[in-house]
Amino acid sequence: MSRILLTGASGLVGSHLLRMLIAEPRVSEIVAPTRRPLPPMPKVINLVEEDLTDALRPLQLPVDIVFCCLGTTRKQAGSKAAFVHVDYTLVVDSAIAGQRLGAKHMLAVSAHGAGVRSLFFYRRVKGEMERALQQQNWPRLTLIRPSLLLGDRLQPRPGEDFLAPLFRLLPGNWRAVAAKDVAGALMREAFSPARREINVIESAEIIRGR
Repeated sequence: MSRILLTGASGLVGSHLLRMLIAEPRVSEIVAPTRRPLPPMPKVINLVEEDLTDALRPLQLPVDIVFCCLGTTRKQAGSKAAFVHVDYTLVVDSAIAGQRLGAKHMLAVSAHGAGVRSLFFYRRVKGEMERALQQQNWPRLTLIRPSLLLGDRLQPRPGEDFLAPLFRLLPGNWRAVAAKDVAGALMREAFSPARREINVIESAEIIRGR
């Protein structure tokens, strides 16, 4: 039985993943820190703090696997600095907490095109996040790189909604992918034998694996 640390449980991918983890018989408990309370659910230990770092710092429960589904946009965050705080700092903090609590497998949602040399700020930050996690020397690290995410968000993103019909038609790793399929890919990786120490899963592979 595995105890899970899940950050980003109230988001588009994280909410799908949370439901899958609850239904998974190999999962005993899910520690899910959030800014707003989650509805009562079996297996879920919901820690409510305005800042995720404040929720992670006092944690003492050992965990086996860490999932991080945190993500925002610069527009939604309000500034570049606020975006970096969510998509880089809080992801790295989640990983640090997981290592301290004994986790051996870190799984994080990144983005298609992530790279430290990207000309695009969003992808560059995602690339820097990936590099930071790789430098932590996890026994097993999984990075999921979806293209545009499809699904019903609590906070609408009009720009992404406008682009969704186009991205549904694009080939390969550019094709839009359903958030529930990203969550499914995370589950498959978490509960399958390791293929390699660091595994990067691109959008096309997520879609093929549905």
